Amino acid sequence: MAASAPLRLLSPSSSPRSPQDPSPRPVPPLHAWLPRRRQLRAVRCAASLPPPPPPPLSSLDLPLLPFQPAEVLIPSESKTLHLYEARYIALLEEALNKKKNSFVHFVLDPVVDSSTKASFAVRYGCLVHIESVQKLEIGALISIRGVCRVNISNLLDMEPYFRGTVSPLIDEHYECIGLGTRISKLRESMCNLHSLQMKLKVPEDEPLQTNIRASLLWSEKENYEEYNESFIPGFPERLSFAAYQTVSGMSDAELLTLQKYKIQAMDSTDTRERLNNAIEYVEHNIGMIAARLAIQNI
Repeated sequence: MAASAPLRLLSPSSSPRSPQDPSPRPVPPLHAWLPRRRQLRAVRCAASLPPPPPPPLSSLDLPLLPFQPAEVLIPSESKTLHLYEARYIALLEEALNKKKNSFVHFVLDPVVDSSTKASFAVRYGCLVHIESVQKLEIGALISIRGVCRVNISNLLDMEPYFRGTVSPLIDEHYECIGLGTRISKLRESMCNLHSLQMKLKVPEDEPLQTNIRASLLWSEKENYEEYNESFIPGFPERLSFAAYQTVSGMSDAELLTLQKYKIQAMDSTDTRERLNNAIEYVEHNIGMIAARLAIQNI
């Protein structure tokens, strides 16, 4: 999966826009209110206080697993991987034993330029959590779930596998006005889609719990203790990604449409826009499944 050609990092900005709240009036330090003879003692006391705690960790050093451009993974999405090459088994061991069951799923996208040397862009990084591991005679079968978009800011190693420094990519600050209505609409639509899928006749080996239902449950979790807090998006952002899942019996054209929606979702930093697009996508799938049910019942 990994390319041997030189790698060139092309990473988007990861700095979320902070809310523009007016700053409070500055308060004079304590010693400014004290009589002159007590000011020196107050300053000495302040100097003896312990230093403030360091800011929360906002970057991690993690293994990176590369994929083709058609294999973008989004937050909340689940995927099963068969790892069998020695380098990727080593990556898996590091993720399990040293990185709290986490690594980064990312896309290596070829870049065309005037240079004769091949180069690649690192795109669509997604922090993933390993949900289960099944050892096989050759390699291992693992189930992963996307957690958060990440920016790969520094490539540390390429051998035996990619490893780099990553930071969270979170949506821009958004106004909450009207957001509740969109959230309720999307949750209702996702539940309706799940109910319709359960009525379809599907192969016996297909799981009863649909991808849309599993992703919805993940987005609604209240406890994410296994992750660094700064890598967990807010609920509206998590829910806006959960809508983009496969449904039973998708054609190649429908899978291609889903891929386009997923890329659009990964590129956007506007939660409201993604929620609107997610509602549109789920409603489209409801119509598609309803039509299949009608044909099935003829």
